[in-house]
Amino acid sequence: MITEPKLEPRGEQHYAVIRQHVPIPFGPLLGPLWGEVSAWLTSNGATSAGPPIIRYLTTDMDKGLDIEVGFPIASAISGADRVSAVVLPAGRYAVTVHTGPYADLVTATADLLKWAEKNGIVWQTSIVDTVEWWTGRIESYPTDPNKEPDPQKWKTELAFLIAEE
Repeated sequence: MITEPKLEPRGEQHYAVIRQHVPIPFGPLLGPLWGEVSAWLTSNGATSAGPPIIRYLTTDMDKGLDIEVGFPIASAISGADRVSAVVLPAGRYAVTVHTGPYADLVTATADLLKWAEKNGIVWQTSIVDTVEWWTGRIESYPTDPNKEPDPQKWKTELAFLIAEE
């Protein structure tokens, strides 16, 4: 189940992330990656400024995905080792909230993509060597499954950057 998507202006957002090329399914990789970023932030005197995120850079299900896994941070920092400091650009985002198990996110994403097509919304993407790269395609996870055991109550925000004419 998703909320009615809306267009929302957002400012740039700094993140601390680990970038990975991952196979499908990649769920078991997320906990360790978030743990590594969280430990890196702590060891560098920084804290997250919001819930964990996945930024989808590519979405070719047959070839695997290029993703960034991490946390928003309040301001720019320098990355090191495997952790990078990145900026999600400012712009208008199509935003919806999915409530339910993570296994239903594929359907929720498909619903958002259909809504965009129906409403003439074009995503900010580019093609590099025949691969589509997304400028801003984020899932954030405000519900901590360790604190809320009922997957029917889990919330995931989808925020996709739209192309401006």
